[in-house]
This record gives sequence, C-alpha cells and structure tokens, in this order.
Amino acid sequence: MPTDGRAKGPGHQWPRIVGRCALGGFLIFAGISHLAAREQFLAQVPPFFPVRDAIVVVSGFVEMAMGAWLVSGWRRHLAGWVAAAFFIAVFPGNISQFITGASAFGLDTDLKRAIRLLFQPVLVLWALWATGAWAAWRWTR
Repeated sequence: MPTDGRAKGPGHQWPRIVGRCALGGFLIFAGISHLAAREQFLAQVPPFFPVRDAIVVVSGFVEMAMGAWLVSGWRRHLAGWVAAAFFIAVFPGNISQFITGASAFGLDTDLKRAIRLLFQPVLVLWALWATGAWAAWRWTR
C-alpha cells in the first residue's frame, strides 16, 4: 500500500499480477516461436499479403516486446490496451486460416480452427482484466 494511505489500483492485486505475467510469458513464448517455427505462423498470414515471412518475423518481435512490457508492469493500463488492440489486429489472420483451411499448430480441422477463433476475444479480455485497463478506464468515467 502506498505511504499516503491510498489503495493501489486493481492491476496490483495478486490474481491480476499473475494473469498479467502469465499473458506476458505467453506472448514472449509465442514471439520466440514466430522465429523458430515461421512456417507454422505463415498459415495465419493471408495468402495475398506481400512479404508474408517478414510479417511473421516482425510480429514475433512485437509479441516479445509486448510480453516483456506486460511482465514489467510499467504503465500496465496502456500495455493492456496495446495488447488488446494487437489481439484484435491479428484476428483477421485467424479468420484467414479458417477460411483457407490452412493447417498449423495442430489446427487441422475446421472445428479446431473455429474453436480457436472463439479464443481470441478471451485474449482481449484477459489483457484488459489482467492489467486493470478496463477498470481504470471505467474509474475515469
């Protein structure tokens, strides 16, 4: 607790800290995987995109940076909004994988690819909850 008696915001509660660090760790792992298993991640980049391999590499570095930012806790509310926006931005790639029927990461059926689509909103909500971003925004209203 701060020395002036004010309670810390919701991002400092231990379940959120654990959730934020877990999400950050997940993003770091996913970012490293972009570099180690690029061919798997190419399945998510729509086929009509130019420089598909570069998109996979750059997004891997972005995920590693976001993961480190989340783990650090620095400006965690902003980190939460950025992570949520990133998850929304890559969602069309997941849709493309579903539409094209590309198999990667064990997603070798339409049912598995459809279930994965349902998980993307969970990532958005996880980022906003674990960083206290949504709660902080509501408090300012």
